[in-house]
Amino acid sequence: MTLQEQVDHVVAQGADAPKNDARAVVAALRRALSSGEVRAAEPDDETPTGWRVNTWVKRGILLAFRFGETVDQSVGGSGMYFDKDTLPLKAVSAVDGVRIVPGGSSVRDGAYLGRGVICMPPMYINIGAWIGDETLIDSHALVGSCAQVGRRVHVSAAAQIGGVLEPVGVLPVIIEDDVLIGGNCGVYEGIVVKKRAVLAAGTIITGSTPLYDITTGAILKAEAGQPLVVPEGAVVVPGSRRIESAAAKDWALSVATPIIVKYRDERTSARTALEQWIR
Repeated sequence: MTLQEQVDHVVAQGADAPKNDARAVVAALRRALSSGEVRAAEPDDETPTGWRVNTWVKRGILLAFRFGETVDQSVGGSGMYFDKDTLPLKAVSAVDGVRIVPGGSSVRDGAYLGRGVICMPPMYINIGAWIGDETLIDSHALVGSCAQVGRRVHVSAAAQIGGVLEPVGVLPVIIEDDVLIGGNCGVYEGIVVKKRAVLAAGTIITGSTPLYDITTGAILKAEAGQPLVVPEGAVVVPGSRRIESAAAKDWALSVATPIIVKYRDERTSARTALEQWIR
């Protein structure tokens, strides 16, 4: 059977699946995810967003929680850690061409790291995530389970890239190539950020967030079961909009909202380029 067929077979058996068989399938899935052989989501030009979710992969990851045993995973004297033995840390060596700078970072097995990836401490990458070549994951940044981050992306300090493991049919967060995610940004609930977009520091975008494009007058929203898509090259900053109810007007209230203020140009690209000297 293919790996997908093995996962589907164990899932169909539910709690009655032989434990050792299920754990073997989980281990095989982790290996395939770590090598990049399979992905939780992948490009697909036939879909409205350009991406499709591989639900069987997400179901397979969930098996790790059902059939794992909680064990002591403490490392030396750096602290106490207890987690499922089916969710170990990723084994990385110098020949992989990845830099994980000392200081308390963690990468779970089942995450893919492309060549030239730099991980600044402390940061965390969860199972099912895919990180493209030459991407920088900065200090205190989080890449959630199944999130897909493209090539030459800068995930700046304290930025949060949420993953979407459940529901299994929903796209995880997608960050395409050459995107800048500014410090303290939050991208959650299956957002798709297209190539070369820039999210300024402090920008928060969720699946229910309307995105206001002041260059075109359009309001972008997630509709008809499709996620919100941040357009290619969009430069997004934190903003606010008035609440129109009577009480809100009396209290002069507003809510936070992201705003597209321009589209990327040569000046923006020069200011957001990854510093080559650190490589």
